[in-house]
Amino acid sequence: MNNEQMIEIDGEALSLEQLIEEHKKAKSRVVDLEQERKKAVKRYRREEALKPYQAELIRMQQYLETTGTRMIILFEGRDAAGKGGTIRRVTRYMNEKHYRVEALGKPTEEQRTQWFFQRYVPRFPHGGEVVLFDRSWYNRSMVEPVFGFCTEQEYKTFMKGVVGFERDLTRQGTILVKLYFSVTKDEQARRFDRRKLDPLRQWKLSEVDVQAQDRWDEFTDVKYHMLKRTHSNHAPWTIIRSDNKHQARLNAMRVILNSVPYERGDPELSMVPDPEVVVSGSRELEYMEAHRLESGKFIV
Repeated sequence: MNNEQMIEIDGEALSLEQLIEEHKKAKSRVVDLEQERKKAVKRYRREEALKPYQAELIRMQQYLETTGTRMIILFEGRDAAGKGGTIRRVTRYMNEKHYRVEALGKPTEEQRTQWFFQRYVPRFPHGGEVVLFDRSWYNRSMVEPVFGFCTEQEYKTFMKGVVGFERDLTRQGTILVKLYFSVTKDEQARRFDRRKLDPLRQWKLSEVDVQAQDRWDEFTDVKYHMLKRTHSNHAPWTIIRSDNKHQARLNAMRVILNSVPYERGDPELSMVPDPEVVVSGSRELEYMEAHRLESGKFIV
C-alpha cells in the first residue's frame, strides 16, 4: 500500500517529492529569466551609450556631403576581432545614400593579372561619400602571405608600393582612417567556440578561422612588419583593443569622428579616446618590440 501523501494542484495529484522537484525547476527558471533580464538591460544600456556618437556620425556625414569630401575607413585585424559588429554600429543610422560597406571576396583570375590596387579603386568614394572596407588591400600583407595566397615577390611589391599609394590618396583630399582591431588569443578562442555552438553565428566560421589559432604567431609576425612598413604620417594606423566589444565600438567611433573637422553637435560629449583601448601604431610597435626583447617573441 502506498501511503505517500499526494497534493492536488490544478487538478493534478503530485507527491511531495514531485512537488519539491517542480519547485526546484521553477526556481531555476526564475534564476535563468533574471539572468536574461540583466543581460538584456546591459545590452540595452550599451547600445544607448553609443547613440550620442551615432548622432555625431550623422553630423559628420552631413559635413562630408556639404563639402564634397571623400572618406575611406579601413577595418583590419584578426578573425573575430569585432570588425563587423563595429561597422554595423557605425553605419546604423547613417544616410544609406552616402555610405557603402565594401567586403571584397577572392580575386578572379583576370583580377590576379591586374595592378593589385586596380580592383579597389572603382570602390572608392565619390565626393561626399564614406566607404568602409571590411578588410582591404591589407589582405596582401596579412592573410595572403600567411596562407600562401600570394608569392613572396607580390608581398614585397605591395609593401614597397602601398605607402606611396596612400600618400597620393590623402594628398588629393581623401580622409583615410586605418583601424586595426587587436583581440587576445584567449578571447579569439572563446569567440570561435561561441560561433561553433550558435546556429546564428556558424556561418561566420570559415576554414581560415579554424586555422587562426594555430597560426597565431605567424599572424603576429606579419602584423608587426605591416605596422613597421605602412604606419606613416599621412596614413597612420590606430590600434583598437577589442576584447571588450562595447569599448572597442565606442572608441572606434571617437577615432573616426576626430579625423573629420566637422562642427560638433554636442560639445559636452567626450571625444577623448580611452588610452587603454586606443593605441597609436607607433606605440603598438614599441609595445611589441619590448615584449620581443623580454620573451623572445611577439605576444599580441
